[in-house]
Amino acid sequence: MATVTGFPPIENRNVRILILGSMPSVESLKQHQYYAHPRNNFWPIIEKLFSRKSGLSYKERTELLLSNNIALWDVLKCCYRPGSLDTSIHDDSIITNDFNRFFSEHPFITAVFFNGTRAEQEFNKRVKPTLNPACAELRYTRLPSTSPAMASLTPEQKLEAWRIIKENL
Repeated sequence: MATVTGFPPIENRNVRILILGSMPSVESLKQHQYYAHPRNNFWPIIEKLFSRKSGLSYKERTELLLSNNIALWDVLKCCYRPGSLDTSIHDDSIITNDFNRFFSEHPFITAVFFNGTRAEQEFNKRVKPTLNPACAELRYTRLPSTSPAMASLTPEQKLEAWRIIKENL
């Protein structure tokens, strides 16, 4: 399985923040869940920021995002990628999601946060030049990747950087 297709967004009409990854990992695709790899820090970070409990079910986690007006999606709709690493994505195979439609359907979004460098790079290269002018008003911020491949920061350091999301609500 090298050609991969991502998931629909976790969203509702009231979201004010959008978190963007690049493309779900092999484990996430297998489980049909965003950030399903047990060593990915995404859900533990979200739980620490917005919940008193940890180890929530996937349904509880997605509800936690939405109850805090946060949407979750990926920049890439599909691509050719052997394995899970962003560095394995073949540039000429990338198709991005439709962000003009997404932003028009979610007019309350004020900030976009990228989960890692590749998500930000692909968005800036492939999406931003095609966006409606109103999207220039949004705040765009890259955060350290929650992936276990991003081992230069501890989970605590990642959590500290991700606190900016809560400050933007």
